[in-house]
Amino acid sequence: MERYYYKCSQCGAEYSAKEIEENFGYLCPKCGSTKKNQPLEGVLTLQYDYDFLQKKYDTDFFRKLTAGKFWDYAELFPLEVKNNLPDKISEEKLARLSLLENPVLKYADENILLMDETRNPTFSYKDRASALVAVKAVQLGVDFIAAASTGNAGSSMAGISARLGLKSKIYVPENIPEAKRIQIESFGAELVRVNGDYDLAFDVCLEDSAKNNWYNRNTAYNPLTIEGKKSAAFDIFIATKGKLPNNIFVPAGDGVIIAGIYKGFYDLNKLNAIDKIPQLIAVQAEGSDALVRYLRTGKFEFVPANTIADSISAGAPRNLYLAADAVKSTNGFAIAVSDAEILSAQQTLARKFGILSEPSSAATYAAYLKVKNDKSVYGKTNLLLITGNGLKDVEAIKKWL
Repeated sequence: MERYYYKCSQCGAEYSAKEIEENFGYLCPKCGSTKKNQPLEGVLTLQYDYDFLQKKYDTDFFRKLTAGKFWDYAELFPLEVKNNLPDKISEEKLARLSLLENPVLKYADENILLMDETRNPTFSYKDRASALVAVKAVQLGVDFIAAASTGNAGSSMAGISARLGLKSKIYVPENIPEAKRIQIESFGAELVRVNGDYDLAFDVCLEDSAKNNWYNRNTAYNPLTIEGKKSAAFDIFIATKGKLPNNIFVPAGDGVIIAGIYKGFYDLNKLNAIDKIPQLIAVQAEGSDALVRYLRTGKFEFVPANTIADSISAGAPRNLYLAADAVKSTNGFAIAVSDAEILSAQQTLARKFGILSEPSSAATYAAYLKVKNDKSVYGKTNLLLITGNGLKDVEAIKKWL
């Protein structure tokens, strides 16, 4: 059996790594589609030979690791591996991709944990996906990557590409926060500012990538973005020495972060390292609540997004279906918070906890405050994902400063 293969999340079709990777395959060849202003159909997931891998990657293995280095368990990613490390990339270059060694901070007074991703290489959670995509690009002999982004994924891909000597082209919405635009261009990426929102940037990037045969990082479209973001689950396990929180509050825009975290815990469960996956709570802004509405009605309806939390602003969440599955599979739920609640939570995070987060991250704390007395949350250990640095959007901070 191959160490890993691709499987369609909708029709269940299975494909070898060679079938997908040699031709820059992204979605399921049978049922995949990229309709405008609609969630993606046929998103591919990665499956592994867990029976073989569990002999090596057991609970004790992970408890001995330091968080922030996904290549320490390289065989749990769709990479070429040699001597237990990703092939074709030096240890020196891998070291440039290191994340925080101690990402989980405990606050006993509120019985919460904060996973602080604001100090990653480009100051956001998106570095997890970009690092894996970049390493894979090197292995595929690719030196140019295209991506659509509200800002963080773009600055992440630009920065990680610069660290590994790759080039990038980033498509962004017209109203991208100025700090994020500056960050992208500072890293030397080519910037394309579309005359519209993120959903349009996503579609234009897909069209240009297909026409020019570029390697594409678009979230969910490239299955490695989900795989890259799953490393947070492993880092949570490593940082807590296996004592996982009961609940994890996750900001949800396109739905890839929550799907990625679920995938990481799914892998740990298949390896028999854990016996239960934490309840995943998806947090959205009221002006961008497609997942909340989908879980309530079972139907997707496109509504243009409008929220101060640009990083979770997506009228058409491209990974809607896997995000919904992550919530339902863990008996979780989705909740929407107002922009006013987000800004208030952002201020409290800064002044009470000393963490300057961007609005999308503050949304998780706003959601926690909203439901902290509910029976599924009260008295439990709750981890909040803080996915982006507040200096990426200073205009939001000015509103309460």
